[in-house]
Amino acid sequence: MNLKEIAKSDGCGAASLSYDRAAMRDRTRKAPVWLHFGSGNIFRAFPCALQDTLLSEGIVDYGIIAAETFDFEIIEKIYRPHDDLSLLVTLGSDGSVSRRVIGSVAKSITTQTDTERCRLAEIFRSPSLQMVSFTVTEKGYAYLASDGSPTPAAAADFVRKPEEAQTLPGIITALLYNRYCAGGAPISLVSMDNCSHNGDRLKSAVTAFATAWAEHGYVDDGFIRYISDPSRVGFPCTMIDKITPRPDPKVAALLAADGFDDTECIVTSKHTYIAPFVNAEAPQYLVVEDVFPAGRPPLERVGVIFTDRETVNKAERMKVCTCLNPLHTALAVFGCLLGYTLISEEMKNPVLSNMVRRLGYIEGLPVVTDPGIINPRAFIDEVVGVRLPNPFMPDSPQRIATDTSQKLSVRFGETIKQYIERGLDFDNLIVVPLVAAGWCRYLLGVDDNGNTFDISPDPLLPELKNALSDIKLGNVSPDTAKSALRPIFSNASIFGVDLYSTPLGHRAEEYFVRMTAGAGAVTSLLNELFN
Repeated sequence: MNLKEIAKSDGCGAASLSYDRAAMRDRTRKAPVWLHFGSGNIFRAFPCALQDTLLSEGIVDYGIIAAETFDFEIIEKIYRPHDDLSLLVTLGSDGSVSRRVIGSVAKSITTQTDTERCRLAEIFRSPSLQMVSFTVTEKGYAYLASDGSPTPAAAADFVRKPEEAQTLPGIITALLYNRYCAGGAPISLVSMDNCSHNGDRLKSAVTAFATAWAEHGYVDDGFIRYISDPSRVGFPCTMIDKITPRPDPKVAALLAADGFDDTECIVTSKHTYIAPFVNAEAPQYLVVEDVFPAGRPPLERVGVIFTDRETVNKAERMKVCTCLNPLHTALAVFGCLLGYTLISEEMKNPVLSNMVRRLGYIEGLPVVTDPGIINPRAFIDEVVGVRLPNPFMPDSPQRIATDTSQKLSVRFGETIKQYIERGLDFDNLIVVPLVAAGWCRYLLGVDDNGNTFDISPDPLLPELKNALSDIKLGNVSPDTAKSALRPIFSNASIFGVDLYSTPLGHRAEEYFVRMTAGAGAVTSLLNELFN
């Protein structure tokens, strides 16, 4: 059976849709409420599933419009051939597998053609539109280079007319300008990306583009006032958490054995791994600042926590800076170096398990802020005891290692800042500088056995590899290594702080030198520290 058939009649362990999808699509077309940018796996496994539940329970009668500005193949090869349906496969740590057809995407659209761009502009002009959400990763909002100047792509958009924008922030700002020109109805732009102060990042990018266009006379000053007024345009901050790895061949085989035909995974030219099904863990959290001047879908009915900014910030800091994301990055870096392909397999290694437990409980918890709505220690307990060891979650260190340069300042820099501000003992930080050193060791593209491997995509990869080009495993002097590392470890835009403003810079240098001594050096150091 294929997805379209299952959606109409039960099959392959999944129930058919219980609502009238044609009617839902018609209502969404006439009066769109929710538009989402970034149509990858996390969107399909989490926001889409939430809305599907609301539809199934008769709480709402409209769907989501999914838009893509970057990887058009997702829409062309996965969404449209399968009528915008997905099969959500939830993998329990106890081995349970549940399957569910998700039909809440009413329409998928790209910015590839003028016709589709006009349709997006029409959607933005609609007074019924309440919320535009995003899962585009940290780099989706990037408009400044590491030196603080506009990126080449942003600089080009700054001088283009709004309707010609090519970057995501430029496209969104142009669409907002359409809404402003059509009467300026209120709206909220909601980043659901896994990064610190995500709403502020989105607002900063939109404001930068609007300001540049105002200087060129493309938009008027009233538009600047419009996007700056929270009673008209909201930019709520959020904390999102749900591990959603690439489609797993073992899951595909399980589905195929049960008669499911749509199991083919594709890898797009933008390196997106996607299939008609999406596999994910069961635990999920979404905490949202309740800033919605146009109203919002009733997502509190399906577990979303709406609260004030301070509580969101605390929840986000708890998760991103302490209780999950730093642990993930540590496992990603050393997993790649040690030849692992699954996070769950890493957690069977007592040395790596001890490393992440120390990072969470000993190095992180002293500076975590309890958000009051989620207990930090209980959260870590679930992470290290249930989520990371889940053998049925095909999450890979290679996936998590993607864009690490964009993540370190939040996942580790915030902890370092708190140690500085609180005057805490830096001798307590072992894993934090080790990850900095391990990441640079990873950037050599040579594993602990001396074999080369593919480094995951990263926007700073060319310049970082160039900075480390003189480092050769087993044949480098400490002085050469330290000379290469100093520009990296002192870069506050990467680590959040200059590591040399603390003892951590020199400590990370020492770890790096030891890990480049030769084959087996990484394992030797880890055993010494955590065995």
